[in-house]
Amino acid sequence: MSEPIERVAAPGERDVVLSLRDAALGFGDRTLWSGLDLDVHAGEFVAVLGPNGSGKTSLLKTILGQQALDSGNIVLEGRPVRRGDRRIGYIPQQKLIPAGTPMRARDLVALGVNGHRWGLPLPNRADREQVEQLIDSVGARRYADTPVGSLSGGEQQRLRVAQALAGDPALLLCDEPLLSLDLQHQRGVSELIDRRRRDHGSAVVFVTHDVNPVLGMVDRVLYLAGGRFRTGTPDEVLRSEVLTDLYGTPVDVIRSRGRIVVVGIPDAETHAHHEHTRTSHPEPAA
Repeated sequence: MSEPIERVAAPGERDVVLSLRDAALGFGDRTLWSGLDLDVHAGEFVAVLGPNGSGKTSLLKTILGQQALDSGNIVLEGRPVRRGDRRIGYIPQQKLIPAGTPMRARDLVALGVNGHRWGLPLPNRADREQVEQLIDSVGARRYADTPVGSLSGGEQQRLRVAQALAGDPALLLCDEPLLSLDLQHQRGVSELIDRRRRDHGSAVVFVTHDVNPVLGMVDRVLYLAGGRFRTGTPDEVLRSEVLTDLYGTPVDVIRSRGRIVVVGIPDAETHAHHEHTRTSHPEPAA
């Protein structure tokens, strides 16, 4: 008699890791978003989309405790968010570390292990073992002793993923982590993030202009535009009628060979979840 197959709970059936209630944030006299209710469950992958200036990065800053909401609240595993919370791992945009930087790849990873401590970090055996495990987990063994400034953007980004995982985070916040990477490194970095949430149940909130590299990983989309938002599965949100309503102008969503292209965004931005085109309006600073 065959053993019964154990059912794996869908992300929406698992514990809530991050919860926002009636959250609102503005920039000057402009509302970025308001009335935002969002629960992110363990092991869930939520992509945050929207044009520049819609408050995507600002949302991450409020979760990180770096920026206060105008109203509402944010709770992480039942407790209010706070700055420097080790339950959150943060993967920033890929920015090349200058050549000649006197730091090896393993030293960069080590900052994620002990860089939060007061004083000069003095790595002990447990720290060293964790660094080695993190290096292996992101496939960086062959360049672990290489100066970080001589590594490619994709290799450096793998090390930032390792840094983010050092605190065994319940939540991974990703701010355009694939930006400026070639397709091979986009795939490699996104697969590292996806493996973490599948194997360890970390929730993922992933800000991106191009959803296509992670489309097969995404459980839900939070789309921010014009002070409004929509949430749902990619098929529910990335539709012509939904985005037309959000923007108040005709928007076409085209699906071709498993990819999504959005055309007709105001201000001549082809918000291509495919063709990455920026406008002249930057994301508001904290």
